[in-house]
Amino acid sequence: MVPQHASEVVATAGLVWLVFGLARAGRAHLAPLLVASCIGAAHWFTSSTSFADPAVTIGRAFTDTFAGIAPTSVPPFLAAQLIGALAGLGLVAVSFGRPAAAGEDEAADPFGGQQPAARSAEECVLSR
Repeated sequence: MVPQHASEVVATAGLVWLVFGLARAGRAHLAPLLVASCIGAAHWFTSSTSFADPAVTIGRAFTDTFAGIAPTSVPPFLAAQLIGALAGLGLVAVSFGRPAAAGEDEAADPFGGQQPAARSAEECVLSR
């Protein structure tokens, strides 16, 4: 695998992990800022300039800029993106577990069904 293709796998996996991770963590409202930051960083710091999206890859084949690619390079980049997407989904599954089923959308109970003590002596003193 060429370094550009390896960096494309990493950039795509990171982007997929970020988007699905934000959704699973209930922080989807941060996606616009964090996805833009991720793409910007990957553009500057990966050797592939992070196409990370098949539509962008195909579109860049028609451009004549420093970020464009030769049409013959499109299939390997698409393959790298597919591998990256699968790796990203694997990272999501490992990091965040499986999503709750339709009827299981209740919040987790951090106390395992037990109620915490009302307040400690320190909390009572500090709250005065």
